[in-house]
Amino acid sequence: MSVFDELVGQSHIVSSLQDAVRASRTGEETQEMTHAWLFTGPPGSGRSSAAIAFAAALICPEGGCGTCIDCRSTKSGGHADVEVIRTEGLSIKVDEVRELLLRVAWSPSVGGWRVVVMEDADRLTESAANALLKAIEEPGARTVWLLCAPTLFDVLPTIRSRARHLQLRTPSAGEVAEVLIRRDKISPAMADFASRVSQGHIGRARHLASDESIRSRRNTIMNLPFTITDISSAFKAAATLVELATAEANAQSEARSERETQELGQAWGQGATGRGMATGGAKALKELEKEQKSRATRMVRDSLDGALLDLATLYRDVLMVQSSLNESLINQDLAEKIRELAERSRPERILEKLNAIMQARTNLGFNAAPLLTVEALMCVLAR
Repeated sequence: MSVFDELVGQSHIVSSLQDAVRASRTGEETQEMTHAWLFTGPPGSGRSSAAIAFAAALICPEGGCGTCIDCRSTKSGGHADVEVIRTEGLSIKVDEVRELLLRVAWSPSVGGWRVVVMEDADRLTESAANALLKAIEEPGARTVWLLCAPTLFDVLPTIRSRARHLQLRTPSAGEVAEVLIRRDKISPAMADFASRVSQGHIGRARHLASDESIRSRRNTIMNLPFTITDISSAFKAAATLVELATAEANAQSEARSERETQELGQAWGQGATGRGMATGGAKALKELEKEQKSRATRMVRDSLDGALLDLATLYRDVLMVQSSLNESLINQDLAEKIRELAERSRPERILEKLNAIMQARTNLGFNAAPLLTVEALMCVLAR
């Protein structure tokens, strides 16, 4: 057993990481081992999973056995020498990076290395990236930085030039299905469906396979293009899509936000007898509320982005049918409707709709208003 066993379809990088772990035993920087790494790959490829597995292997006395306390605590986020930075807001700000740099300046307390895993390096603001650059240029003797981003170009050139790059690939549908069957005990038929429609995104495939409400929501979204016949129905479809994305995001965030607020309030003495909350408690709760709003905004946009990717697969399937490649459909459950749409549409029109979906995703990435963006898209899909 190894911590690298869970990296689905990434055998091409596992050997490099294992060589680095073996070289790290000397405690010196070598051709195999360096102080900064950049993991890139499409959503769902396992960028952060690869980084955390590497962190566990560096800390583990056995090089990543997967069963010892060091491996288990690293994977759960509880190891004293492994700092995992996840942002749930729209960006990572410079103050957060400065606080991080103060913490990672400490020497390792248990293992031979102090490892920092930054899961969303692409969300660093310019000032935050510059602060991080200085730390990477002048690293601590026993500090390793593991940065994750979708592509090389999502990270400052000065940072990526100082990090060793590992490119992950999207696992095949067969590889994802095998994991769902073996590890999550999903039925073969459901595993096949989830692996196809998730397009290699392992986490999403698991959620789809195990949650009926997620499958129902996706089915509603995938049928929206077939309901669009004019501008009125286009606006109605846009409202439905945004409502579904917002409901999904709220379902994930509301209970968590309520729990966080209650726990923080109790930590500051809220509800206690006597003088009540300690000085600074109200400010801390206000800061938490601000972070929660930022997280909710990001979750709505992420949910919308996922829905738009699903819609893109629908029009991709239409092009496949028009090219007589019926056996390679992603959305086989909608095969009949896809064939009907293919028969009454020209390929160039379908390409226009695909481009419109991708442009809408780009606009959302630049913080365009979600409803206006989706309304504009649905008007294009109505043509």
